[in-house]
Amino acid sequence: MSKYHLPEGMPIPVPENDDLSKPYWEGLRQSKLMVQKCQGCGTYVWGPEWICHQCRSFDLAWEEVAGKGRIYSWERVWHPVHPALKDHGPYIVVLVELPGAQNIRMIGNLLGNPEQEIPIGAEVEVAFEHHNDADPAYSLAHWRLV
Repeated sequence: MSKYHLPEGMPIPVPENDDLSKPYWEGLRQSKLMVQKCQGCGTYVWGPEWICHQCRSFDLAWEEVAGKGRIYSWERVWHPVHPALKDHGPYIVVLVELPGAQNIRMIGNLLGNPEQEIPIGAEVEVAFEHHNDADPAYSLAHWRLV
């Protein structure tokens, strides 16, 4: 049995060529959930952006946020979206709202029984999955019910 939740053969996630998301991926390696926050108006921003959509400032900084949230929406995926997932369905993808960061929303996999009941509003916490033996090493953020 693998120590990982995702099967081997999936592409290794890396920052885009412009490195905009690099602090997010580096944070995951340190078991930190990082998002941007506008230094002009204080608005949290996710996904990574060059500009604050609230005040149009370019002064965005990366900040660690609490890895606790609630399920805003979810989907049970039955059809593989990648050949490596061919024999690994179903699985659950959740849209998690983070109250500690002005309710920004992040997508991720929900760990546990893939046929479990998923109540909207259920509390979840981040679960880091470190792939230290990969080249390059990387980490993922999943979610689990509290």
